[in-house]
Amino acid sequence: MALYKHGVTSKIAAASILTLLASGATAADSNLGVGVWGTYEYLFDNDASEETFGQIKDEAIIFYADGSASEGEGNWLYSAELRMGPGSFTDPANNSTGDQFTVHKAWVGWELDDNHVVKFGKSQVPFGWKTYNFWPGDILLAGFGDQMDVGVKLTGQQDRWNYDAAFYLADDWGGTSTDTVDDNGHWGSSTTFRKVQTWVGNVSYDVAENHALGVSLQTGKLQDLTGLGDNQVDGDHSAAVLHYQGRMDDFYAKASYITMDRDLPSLYRDDAGLPGTIENQRFALELGYDQGPWSYYVDLSSAEPDTAGSTAGRVNAIAPGVRYNYGPGWFYVEYLTQDGFVDANGQVGEGDFDALYVTLDFYL
Repeated sequence: MALYKHGVTSKIAAASILTLLASGATAADSNLGVGVWGTYEYLFDNDASEETFGQIKDEAIIFYADGSASEGEGNWLYSAELRMGPGSFTDPANNSTGDQFTVHKAWVGWELDDNHVVKFGKSQVPFGWKTYNFWPGDILLAGFGDQMDVGVKLTGQQDRWNYDAAFYLADDWGGTSTDTVDDNGHWGSSTTFRKVQTWVGNVSYDVAENHALGVSLQTGKLQDLTGLGDNQVDGDHSAAVLHYQGRMDDFYAKASYITMDRDLPSLYRDDAGLPGTIENQRFALELGYDQGPWSYYVDLSSAEPDTAGSTAGRVNAIAPGVRYNYGPGWFYVEYLTQDGFVDANGQVGEGDFDALYVTLDFYL
């Protein structure tokens, strides 16, 4: 990634956001926080990594604001996260800021009653589950892991049932941004297409204490951004996931099966020589064990193409890791190996990649 540069627009936008966050600190039951992280990366079978012994990269500073009304003073709540630096995991070519900073999330919510909350803004898409650490375990979830989209979401619970219903106008701020930050690079680009007008539903049932089964669905449109037309909405996407989450003492497990398809915008599809419909299946499993300040986990995922004419076979990825809570933050050691990938169009491809990551962060 390129080094973070403070452009005039960046300074103004960041200052405005920080002013809003600071003003929220005067509200009841509100908290402001700041964090820093950076990562050491070593790429195996890479000449540059062998010569330099890897590199320290992806530095970032992160600001948080969370709050809610005190009892008797309202039913509102809010949450926001601003990231600045290469470690924001945002792409200046495809985000709304054109720089190495982004508002990862920002929503305002209202408690309708004791069991229901509605949120407006950029919030977590209720589709399946997130991995323990968004990178590198997310790899073949590829667009269905840590999704943050802009719209409205209703979250509720009743007895053993938990459910969500949402409508997202787009997957990021602005008119051409396709950036979903931690999960970026899997929903087109600012010069190809982006996800819009997406409906999402999720329901899960607690089959036993600390064990839940669920299903999530999403369907929506795709907007052409090639410049060949008039940015028309032409194309659609859909996906479904069966998911499980459970814990037994210090052990936990997550599993999911995802099926997806995309009909890309016709102008982009024809110009790029892509198939009419892209289809594939994803499988993901996460296993973990917590012991005091230590956490041990492994993410396994695979993707199997069903697209007509695809020459790729089933691809796999495995990412074992360990995390240590040293007090103000965490220390991660993670390894990733994979023999394939999912591209921005949603197509499965083959290609080997192996890397070691060591990450350190702290929060105040």
